[in-house]
Amino acid sequence: MIVYLQRLGTYHLHKFVRYSHSQSTVIEDEISRFNRLSMVWWDEQGDMKPLHSMNGLRVKMISGGLVNSGRIKEKELKQPKPLTNIKLLDVGCGGGILSEALARLGAEVTGLDASEALITTAKHHASQDPHIRNEINYVCNTIEKYSEEKPKAYDVVVASEVVEHISEKKLFLESCVQTLKPGGSLFVTTLNKTYASHLAGIVLAEIIWKILPQNTHDWEKFITPQELESILESSGCKTVLVSGLFYNIFTNKWRWTQNTSISYALHAIKR
Repeated sequence: MIVYLQRLGTYHLHKFVRYSHSQSTVIEDEISRFNRLSMVWWDEQGDMKPLHSMNGLRVKMISGGLVNSGRIKEKELKQPKPLTNIKLLDVGCGGGILSEALARLGAEVTGLDASEALITTAKHHASQDPHIRNEINYVCNTIEKYSEEKPKAYDVVVASEVVEHISEKKLFLESCVQTLKPGGSLFVTTLNKTYASHLAGIVLAEIIWKILPQNTHDWEKFITPQELESILESSGCKTVLVSGLFYNIFTNKWRWTQNTSISYALHAIKR
């Protein structure tokens, strides 16, 4: 997240983590925390400021990944709606920041979130824009339940800034993959599990500089790219891209980096 922390990424914290064995990806404390943020979700200078700033990079990652996988042609990116006819599931959509951006590019978007308050916020915000109000279907549900209703239904599944809030990661990711059509793409952005991510994502971001509400993140729920890739491999996916994400707090800008020590993005394709 911060420039001078990038070099710390080679040092990993090794701890034994105990996860719940309940077959649900929902953590009530996480839902309650995000419910409280629902009223400020669309304030671009508020608590969600880094997420709003990240949107341009996320959209380019998804559209570029679909070009690289052959799902759309590069020349289509120059068109107003290059994602037309793409069925896309935004898992953990929150108040709809990414869902709206993708709908504007023509994707048939379903926004899924376990927080009723956030789904209400997302629906209300989208209803204010006549260009997208009928282009997004928001659903309040968990991914493990929804995947049973919609197996092999989507060309693209996105889980952006969600995995780090989940304990049952294997169940969560398997459920995401279950909703994908064969050949479909899964895009994930999340925080790595390193000294650098703990220092940048929690100590500095939440406690010292307060750019995020305190207790937004729990380091025990962070995941390394290797662990994420392993789960996806066992779920029938091949990882085709892992790239670092860098956030400059002083300029409120994100950019790509080879260093994955703090934040990273992953693109996998279902076999």
